[in-house]
Amino acid sequence: MTVTANLVKDLREKTGAGMMDCKKALTETNGDLEAAVDWLRKKGICTASKKSGRVAAEGKVVVAAAGQRGALLEVNTETDFTAKNEKFIAYATTAVETALANGVDELEALAATPYPGAGRSVAEELTALIASIGENMNLRRLSSLTVTCGVVVGYSHMAGKIGTLVGLESDAADQEALRELGKKIAMHVAASTPFYLNREEVPIADLEREKSVLAEQARASGKPEAIIEKMVVGRLSKFYGDTCLVEQPFVMDQEQTVQAVVDAAAKQLGSKIRVSGFARFMMGEGLQKRDDDFAAEVAKQVGGQ
Repeated sequence: MTVTANLVKDLREKTGAGMMDCKKALTETNGDLEAAVDWLRKKGICTASKKSGRVAAEGKVVVAAAGQRGALLEVNTETDFTAKNEKFIAYATTAVETALANGVDELEALAATPYPGAGRSVAEELTALIASIGENMNLRRLSSLTVTCGVVVGYSHMAGKIGTLVGLESDAADQEALRELGKKIAMHVAASTPFYLNREEVPIADLEREKSVLAEQARASGKPEAIIEKMVVGRLSKFYGDTCLVEQPFVMDQEQTVQAVVDAAAKQLGSKIRVSGFARFMMGEGLQKRDDDFAAEVAKQVGGQ
């Protein structure tokens, strides 16, 4: 019997198990839904999946970069206590290194990739870790960055609370100097939270929304429409300076923009340098966090719940 997407969906909804686990269970049981549930139970996967309803808003952002490629991964767990667990840290680190080594760009593909030395996938290894530690965990998001010529540099801030990647396109001979520049910009990204690389990458919808807000603000001052248009153009420069990476004041020298720092480095190295992309994850952003105190976290760990 063919294992359909709908069957996998039904089994996931019924058990809370991961997609790859559900697909394997249905394959092993020839598409029998109830038998697949029993198969998951026997493997201990349903026991782990019972925890899947718990909010996992803690965790760690891990970074891996080498040469012309980098990967950024957020792995969540329920408590900060577990986020500091050596097994959890080792798993997250290995998972992002696996993404980098295998050129994986999508989270679903990473989940299905073999976990080194385990004889099972990255997702299956996480299921085993959930059963071992006793907390819900999940692979939340993955980002990758590649350059054709130059370097990709990663930076981890606050013990994995923030992770960033920066790509620099350049044929500069001094790769170490290029990496040092990349690290400084990656640190800037962590501190300054840019939304776009440059003004050309600002989506039209975002730009029109900003123009509308600025125009309404200007009208509130009672200025005529001809003046309002000029005011909007002027204020857009501040918008770009706040939100576009290359136009932001450089965090280590507020007198220069990031682009000015890159241009100065290019002149010094005798080669063109272009910031080709960046990525930034802050751990748990957008997720509802639990209110458990530290004592409760410890109690859960000791009790194995």
